Amino acid sequence: MVPDINYWAVFLATLSSMVVGSIWYTPRVFGNYWMKQANITPSGNAKDATWPIAVTVIVSFITAWVLAGAAFISLDFYGGSFFLNALVTAIILWAGFTAARFITHDAFDGRPSGLTVLNIAHEFVTIVIMAIIIGVWPPA
Repeated sequence: MVPDINYWAVFLATLSSMVVGSIWYTPRVFGNYWMKQANITPSGNAKDATWPIAVTVIVSFITAWVLAGAAFISLDFYGGSFFLNALVTAIILWAGFTAARFITHDAFDGRPSGLTVLNIAHEFVTIVIMAIIIGVWPPA
């Protein structure tokens, strides 16, 4: 079975990731804390952000695409509401893959637990917003 995917929803979910990250890591929200905990010193050169932003767009698209496909498979298996399947699938995938991997890697890297919590919370908000966007626009 090949999942039906609404690529407009995937595209908007990808953009939502950029919006969430732009707000989350701004100095007025969590940016200063993040930079301090991650030992980041801004260079002041906007070009330094080009590559990380490009990577983020690509990875966000992949995340949204996989989430849309997994939500469709979940709907096909469980039935019910596409919106609820998208939301529950997102939370389960976040907990089982994203949060679990962040916690493991950060523990071995010796990162501060506050940084881990900040980053997995960001991923949770990002994934939930993606799921909402994908869930309200099921495939045709």
